[in-house]
Amino acid sequence: MMEASDTENLIQEDGLPPVLPNYGGMNEAKEGTINGQMEEFLGPQAEYDEEEEERKYYRRKRFGVIKNVVAASVGGMIVYSVYMGLLQMQLILHYDITYREVKYSNLGLQDIDQKMLMGINVTPIIGLLYTPILIRFLGTKWMMFLASGIYALFVSTNYWERYYTLVPSAVAIGVAIVPLWASLGNYITRMAQQYYEFVNYKAEHVQEQKKLPKGACQTYIIVFQSIFYIFFFLSMVFAEFPLRLFLHDSLQNYNHTLYNVKHCGAEIRDLIPGFNSTVLITLPQSMRLIQVESILMGFAFLSMIIFLVLCGPAYRPTEEIDLRSIGWGNIFQLPFKHLRDYRLRLLCPFFIYSGFETVFAISGFAVSYGVCVLGLKQLWLLVVCYGLSCSVFSCLALGLLRLPRWVPLIGGAAVHLVLIIGLMCWSPMPRQPTFLAPMLLIIVLWGLGSALNKTGLSIILGMLYEDKERLDFVFTIYHWWQAIAIFVVYLWSTFPMRAKLAILLVILLVSCYCYAVMERRLAKKMPFRLPRIPRPRHKVKGYRYLEEDNSDESDSEHSGEEDNDEEEMLLEEEQEGETGAEGWDRGSQDSGSPGGRGRHRRREGHGRRAENERMDDA
Repeated sequence: MMEASDTENLIQEDGLPPVLPNYGGMNEAKEGTINGQMEEFLGPQAEYDEEEEERKYYRRKRFGVIKNVVAASVGGMIVYSVYMGLLQMQLILHYDITYREVKYSNLGLQDIDQKMLMGINVTPIIGLLYTPILIRFLGTKWMMFLASGIYALFVSTNYWERYYTLVPSAVAIGVAIVPLWASLGNYITRMAQQYYEFVNYKAEHVQEQKKLPKGACQTYIIVFQSIFYIFFFLSMVFAEFPLRLFLHDSLQNYNHTLYNVKHCGAEIRDLIPGFNSTVLITLPQSMRLIQVESILMGFAFLSMIIFLVLCGPAYRPTEEIDLRSIGWGNIFQLPFKHLRDYRLRLLCPFFIYSGFETVFAISGFAVSYGVCVLGLKQLWLLVVCYGLSCSVFSCLALGLLRLPRWVPLIGGAAVHLVLIIGLMCWSPMPRQPTFLAPMLLIIVLWGLGSALNKTGLSIILGMLYEDKERLDFVFTIYHWWQAIAIFVVYLWSTFPMRAKLAILLVILLVSCYCYAVMERRLAKKMPFRLPRIPRPRHKVKGYRYLEEDNSDESDSEHSGEEDNDEEEMLLEEEQEGETGAEGWDRGSQDSGSPGGRGRHRRREGHGRRAENERMDDA
């Protein structure tokens, strides 16, 4: 220290400037080190493979789509398991005269049940009027969630069985049936479209968000619809758990319940004439009823959570905004406008038959043949066999990957045709437990036809309209006609059995004929009319509401390009109409027609307005 101070004094005495440490060099070296680390961190990494990361990202997306399909299928299965299981148990308990007198002496449970069934079966008749509005307001995913909540509401009202609880909840169930099924059908088809996009993410038409090529999604539609029905038909199996585990030991045997029954099968009128009004040996304890209903309520909430948490959105937020931007009048008219398509019109008889055959299997054959011959104790076995056969045989729809699309639909119709003719000629005697094996064989074969019918119709609708932006309205028409058929089945409960089978037979033959006509027209490439969903004109900036639009363009640029957009859209529709794809028929595209002249005038008006705006900008 002393030597350093002496040196500094000598330097100052000699008049030389003091020597300072080189801090600048140290700072430059430090900054260089920091810059090097930043470049190493932010620069291209030698170990980073962009294509590999992109591949992993879309693989996760594909797994997410599969998760959505399975979640929607399981959610629908749980909802209908709870609903059908509770309804069946409720109808059996309320049918027993002892239960009604002891539990609810002056309440009139049978009258309440009739009004409840009327609410469930009659309300969907007007489903075509409100379903598009609900879908517009809620969207696909939230419609499924709300409908599952309504089914949970129906379960909760059974804690306090009164007219003002059961009947309104039954009406709410009727309101939710068509929107729920329309949303489920659209959701599964939309997942097939998304899966195709995530598999072919490098394709130009996918990256530019253009319309998918015809036939691109058919493989995924077949697989996903098959998966959905494999899970959903298991609902009939799980719906029998309350009857088998809770009520089965309390049921009377067939000698008591069928004591006054004289005929079964084709010769009877009504469900089972002479069926005993007391079907219970002992009345179930109220606490056990509350426990069963609580378990069912828990599963109903589970289905709501599945739809809410595990089911991803069916559309991008901007696509949902596009739908909500369409006017109420256009939304209300869209299902009716879709009926101008001859494909949907010719499939309507099959839609009706689809509703007939399912309800007939449960309330017609299983009761008027099965219960009438074997007794009420075997009802659960018949329904379980029907549900299992439907679920297993839904796998046969995967054969469409190699076979023509008409095979499952016509194959299922052929199976049902043989069974209907056989049932019209068969009138077994009551109280014959030895007929268990033939009954199970018939119900399994009927399940084969039902599985091919349901999967075939959903797959055909997906194939015909796979390039549509939304299929909500198409599936609304499908399930609305199904609801009409179920209402007719509710009305014909007092008809003779042969009359019911004759109606089934006629509808089945008409359905096959209309389907053959549709396929023939498509083979001839006959054009069909189908309206587009109106294109919204948004004023909000910052979003790409439309796939073709650039959200960053100015108003003058947008108005100047409207003319070109409309001309391109009209050209696409004309080309699609000529090749039998989606579009208007040629007569409506004639420029000499009033509609053509009107569109020409609109295009001229857009062009003049765009030119005036460009002149103002100049």
